[in-house]
Amino acid sequence: MNQESWLPTLKTDTPEEGYNLAVKLARKAVGMTQPDAEVREALRPVYANNADSLTFASQVVAINFQTVAAANNYWNN
Repeated sequence: MNQESWLPTLKTDTPEEGYNLAVKLARKAVGMTQPDAEVREALRPVYANNADSLTFASQVVAINFQTVAAANNYWNN
């Protein structure tokens, strides 16, 4: 069975689209790591009010953005 990929490409037209993709990658990783939506919802108040957790989440997005930017030749096409 040929199932459409949730991530067909890292190519984006603009850096802003690339950043949005980086956020999507981070969110997808959380969902794949903890597939139980009720557990994720229960944990949200804990990390949503923790500066270190929020900083780490931003760091994950930044690393993902580096990957997307490199895949797009830093939009120097």
